Amino acid sequence: MSNSHKPKAIVLTNGMLHKDDAKTAHGLIRGTERFTISAVIDHAQAGKDAGEVLDGRHRGIPIFASVAEALNNDRSIRYCIIGVATVGGILPPDFMVIIRDCISMGLSIVNGLHDYLNDHADLVALAEENRVELVDIRRPKKRQDLHFWSAEIYSVTAPIIAVLGTDCALGKRTTCRLVREACERKGINAQMIYTGQTGWLQGGKYGFIFDSTLNDFISGEIEHAILSCWKETNADIILLEGQSALRNPSGPCGSEFLVSGNAKQVILVHAPKRKHFDHLPEWGEIPSVASEIELIRAYGSTVIAVAINTEHCTNEEAYRYQEQYEKELGIPVLLPLQEGVDQVIPVLESLLKSR
Repeated sequence: MSNSHKPKAIVLTNGMLHKDDAKTAHGLIRGTERFTISAVIDHAQAGKDAGEVLDGRHRGIPIFASVAEALNNDRSIRYCIIGVATVGGILPPDFMVIIRDCISMGLSIVNGLHDYLNDHADLVALAEENRVELVDIRRPKKRQDLHFWSAEIYSVTAPIIAVLGTDCALGKRTTCRLVREACERKGINAQMIYTGQTGWLQGGKYGFIFDSTLNDFISGEIEHAILSCWKETNADIILLEGQSALRNPSGPCGSEFLVSGNAKQVILVHAPKRKHFDHLPEWGEIPSVASEIELIRAYGSTVIAVAINTEHCTNEEAYRYQEQYEKELGIPVLLPLQEGVDQVIPVLESLLKSR
């Protein structure tokens, strides 16, 4: 979809843009096919470019301290997207005043948190008064819209590759998108299955929101998304966005993609300088990459590449970790933000030839 046909939106982070919790905003700044991102609202970074704050790359997305300033800059903005994904999906209390201002100024609100805007009677009344929408994209599907696992996944002949991580908020979705884009440049029809709210916000067509789905139906929703995508797009490769981590104690996740999604290959994302799950020592230490690869092998799947999240690394450290892991693991080690992910393409081409 061209930019002229996508509705314009601002992204609200309110002082959190530089934090991991703003990963929804980070994804939207990197790219979305559903909205045109006109600005970010973050008083702590006002006056800067959102891309430069994120990863040093200018993207022409200004940061304003207030919604009024953003609307003065562009009167055609129609949506405000909540740009944070907090632990437990709680809406930060200080966001409420800004959300009310947005509604009063005629903006619809898109919310990906578990704290639903439509449960706030005052917001619903204000939205009705101003004739705007409150869109809670993480609200669970109705029972009749859910799918139970059927084993039809075994009919899919395209390689299914899960992008998993050793912790939350490591860049699994971003790595997935980068691999899809790299495949497209090489003429490989790779399709991505989103499993989180940001994937939907970025324009994902096939997928579901994992952590708001009734547990009985998660396996079936994975299978349904893959099957629908494969049948409708004739995909050469299916990329499956992972969630959390196999051993993150706050929400272990990943076996569903390997077992129910029949992902026999994995790209594993890891941050060498992150020592504890979610940065919290009381949650325990993150196991080594080598042990995670062994664990994935025990599920019958193979890690075909490691992607490094270089948070808190200098460039020199990033390349040193890349060299170290390549020697230790004997598989491609990607630096997605420094080098892109083209290094994995020969591995994918080899998979396609061996079918």
